[in-house]
Amino acid sequence: MSMKLVMKALLLGGAVLLAHEGHAQTPAQPQSPSPTQTQPPTPAVPAAARRVLAPRRVVAPRRTGVAPVRARTSGVMEKDGLTLKDGRAVLTELGLTSPLEQDKRLLNGTTVTPKGQVTSPTGELSQMAEGDYVSLTGRLTTKREIVDADSVRKLVAYDLKHPGKRKELEKAREKAEKEREKAAKEAAKAQAKNNH
Repeated sequence: MSMKLVMKALLLGGAVLLAHEGHAQTPAQPQSPSPTQTQPPTPAVPAAARRVLAPRRVVAPRRTGVAPVRARTSGVMEKDGLTLKDGRAVLTELGLTSPLEQDKRLLNGTTVTPKGQVTSPTGELSQMAEGDYVSLTGRLTTKREIVDADSVRKLVAYDLKHPGKRKELEKAREKAEKEREKAAKEAAKAQAKNNH
């Protein structure tokens, strides 16, 4: 019987404490001072006396578990897509590279097998060659096209960095070639003269 009384008293005391805390946390309604009441002015705090907080430091969240392995490249992240390396299709997606384990269906309906066989949405079959690239949208680019595009990109970058330099080099090459032809003609004339 006494245990029941103790439990009731504890429950009642807890309820009273909760009610008291709830009352203490509710904001008090501000009372507007009556025109006859005036409040004393609050003293101004000098700027030197104010507490200055240091800026917050940004902290990276802690990672748990095993992080995914990123592809080791020469400092340049590989484009997302499929390439054929050593006779196997390799998939790069979101910067992560792994060998293709099963057929991969791309956005336009193209299917690529782990051996590099490409089936277009119309049913045409083709085999990827070493270094060929298939984008995740299904566009096949041969290694030769990649090299040609890279060469053009390098020429454009060189022209931007050294405007007019390639034209100067071309003119100098043409001038040297003309001088060689002229020297060859003069040598032929001199030899013909010596033969007579």
